[in-house]
Amino acid sequence: MDEVIQVTQWLSSITPRKKAKLFFFITHADAPTPTVGSNDVDTHEETKSPLATTVTLHNFKNIDEFLKKRVNTFSCYNVIENEITKTDYEYLRFYSARKYLDVVPPSLDLEKISAIQNKFEMTDEERDYRLLLDSADLVLEKVCDSLKPAGVPQMWTALRKDRNLIRGVKTIEIIGFFVDPNPTGIKECLFFFIVRHLQMIKKISRVNTNRLERLIAQCDESSACEEGRTIDFIIDSLRCYPTELYPFGSCLILCVFEDRDGAMQEIEKTMEISRHLGMITHTEKNPTKETIELVKKELMKPKYQFYSSFTCWFMSHGDSNSTLLADGETMEREWFLTSFPDISTFQLKPKVFFMVSCLGANKFRLEGAKFKCQSATCDYYDIGSALIRNRMLDITDGVRDISYVQPMMDTLVAYSTIPDHLSGRANTHGSIYVDRACVLMSENISRGRSLTEILEHLSQDLHEILQETMDEDRIVYKQACHYDSFFRKTLKLPYTRHPKEDVHSAPQ
Repeated sequence: MDEVIQVTQWLSSITPRKKAKLFFFITHADAPTPTVGSNDVDTHEETKSPLATTVTLHNFKNIDEFLKKRVNTFSCYNVIENEITKTDYEYLRFYSARKYLDVVPPSLDLEKISAIQNKFEMTDEERDYRLLLDSADLVLEKVCDSLKPAGVPQMWTALRKDRNLIRGVKTIEIIGFFVDPNPTGIKECLFFFIVRHLQMIKKISRVNTNRLERLIAQCDESSACEEGRTIDFIIDSLRCYPTELYPFGSCLILCVFEDRDGAMQEIEKTMEISRHLGMITHTEKNPTKETIELVKKELMKPKYQFYSSFTCWFMSHGDSNSTLLADGETMEREWFLTSFPDISTFQLKPKVFFMVSCLGANKFRLEGAKFKCQSATCDYYDIGSALIRNRMLDITDGVRDISYVQPMMDTLVAYSTIPDHLSGRANTHGSIYVDRACVLMSENISRGRSLTEILEHLSQDLHEILQETMDEDRIVYKQACHYDSFFRKTLKLPYTRHPKEDVHSAPQ
């Protein structure tokens, strides 16, 4: 059958709602991001134009033409070895979007997809199409699904009233002021137009969604929200870091074995909980300074921009300022914690560091006979009111900026102890902190808990446990943990517990 006829038949089989979503997902690469995208205004207008004309004319002709061009481009595309191109990113986005939406296009060469994934040096686990979907776009899709057709025009009216959001934008006038959202798919096109427009004028990003939240907050709840949804529910979903679907993120486990009984148990526990959370995990036993540099270089590879988050477990000996590496060298903790969050592939994404080591030699010592020989180290277990607001500063959009971000933002560092104090260990099971952290995270999968809630519970749980030094003094003491957070959103654990075995699938 002629290829043109195949493409036409394929497009006619897709519902209007799915066409709008497919267009939204595959134009992700044209929106400003830290690694891929164009700052050319004309390109942005061209990307939004099919959405604008579809809303105005109530037909999908321009979106169909856009999708046809993409299929033809990919059909004629020759994969160039070694060099990663913008078309490579677009091809992978198109492949993942059609899998997610269950719309199978003609002329999608799976050998080309495999060749592109080879250029990105993707492992078998990383070839799961879900990794290639942008988690922020998936959250926005769910927001759209939570709104009734009448809700999105209310957002549009609020946007049109703000001159700072529409000044000098040609596609705004294509749509006009009033919109009929009732034809199927028009609501989605208008919502996705609003989102891409706010992204392209740098008013929102995957982390900064305040401006979108304010538009939603101006909607009338009874007419704007689908049954079972509220304005607060929708806005709360935007205030969490986008970590939809599998994988939850990339996990790096660094563990020094020298003079650390139970180190292998620590690795097994952290690997198990990372798999349950749906992370793709890499382990380095006995890391040296060279290992750390190689890992940093690895994380800078383009494929890591597809990940939604980064988690690192670093288990070793240490003191107030440094961590001991396997070769006997010390590494300044501050250097490690400031250099890793600055990696561009994880910019605007949550980065969590579990630093499991002593920060000194002090102990919160417990005196008295009743505390003798009672310790876990012996392995005995396996916005405010309107009145207040009127007195606050009026922070206008003119003094807000989302373009420049401090490197440490969106980073959380969890320490197994408090400054200048010991970090306790069990005789054979390794760090008690690691053990309790893994238990609590495992127990709270599917419960909608945030990471900081679990860390607060961990702080309470750990401080109840009596520990004992392993020297001849046999001092009984308590350990307290803490964390430093630079998060701008809430990081929730996934709702699905993933099996222990590797979760991956080859292109189909």
